[in-house]
Amino acid sequence: MLHAVIMAGGSGTRFWPKSRRDSPKQLLRLFGERTMIQQTVARIAPLVPPERTLVVTGADQVAATRAQLPELPRENLVAEPCPRDTAPCVGLAAWIVARRDPEGTMVVMPADHVIEPAEAFHQAVAAAASVIDDYPSTLVTFGIQPTRPEVGYGYIERGSRLETRNGIPVYQVVQFREKPDRETAERFLAAGRFVWNSGIFLWKARTILEELREHRPGLAERLNRIGAALGTEAAFDTLREEYEAMERVPIDRAVLEKARDVRVMEAPYQWNDVGDWRALASLLPRDAAQNATQGDVVARETTNSIIVSDDGGLIATLGLEDLVVIQSGKATLVASKDKLDQLKALVESLGNEGFGAYL
Repeated sequence: MLHAVIMAGGSGTRFWPKSRRDSPKQLLRLFGERTMIQQTVARIAPLVPPERTLVVTGADQVAATRAQLPELPRENLVAEPCPRDTAPCVGLAAWIVARRDPEGTMVVMPADHVIEPAEAFHQAVAAAASVIDDYPSTLVTFGIQPTRPEVGYGYIERGSRLETRNGIPVYQVVQFREKPDRETAERFLAAGRFVWNSGIFLWKARTILEELREHRPGLAERLNRIGAALGTEAAFDTLREEYEAMERVPIDRAVLEKARDVRVMEAPYQWNDVGDWRALASLLPRDAAQNATQGDVVARETTNSIIVSDDGGLIATLGLEDLVVIQSGKATLVASKDKLDQLKALVESLGNEGFGAYL
């Protein structure tokens, strides 16, 4: 059977000041009428019922997540004691799925992406699941056809075309590439065989656990101890002790870059990881001067800017160009658009400067 694993452990610092510790990006209404995580659960619901949908989130975010997803069984909200990146998250979820369904297939996805249309996403997931049914040791991911030399995404180099499944091309993966510099990204785009790494994966739960044992044995041993304790009185303490001792490592680096059979399918849907305010602006309507705004905003002689009033107050601008102005929760961000890559570092420094109340 197909199980959904939604990774919802991020802090969303790139959406400060709207995103805070107690209200990270996935719990916000950034685009549309529902929060990001609600949209993600609703998107997979036609393929995976609530009882087979797991959400892995931080321990301090479980209550808020549960309040937004009352349709999920209580035991399907899995609390990470501390952030350890996606490999431990995936491994923990795989143990839970494997105990419930030894032959279960997992579709693993972040909680904070915008994917449209939903029907095309369903087609892609069903096609990928059928590949896993035929080749149970295979790991499958979705690649997004790049439209620009983006330096904020990882890339996947496609190899030979293996087949077409439900009208979707399936390729062998040659290699995963980390976020490139501008010159490298331009080469990737010109080559025509590189796609953006969407961070959405499908595999058998037992297969990803086997891959972790082979390629990250230390991490796998700790996950094995957690898995053995599931359902016992020792489960909580074992999870906390082992998780805190784990290394921080993404699943791409831990397994996918080393595994022998990884395939990438050409995504037939539109994808946006909504990574920062610039990405959100691409989803919002623009005025004649190419400003993207939310809330009460009056923009005069202002061009190509992003302006968000989140608290109901008015923001009036005059003579701005290529700026970001965000007002939320008694904090205001004013930044050049080309400096947003440094926002995470700025936010992380606030606590050291006596402004921890705004985190």
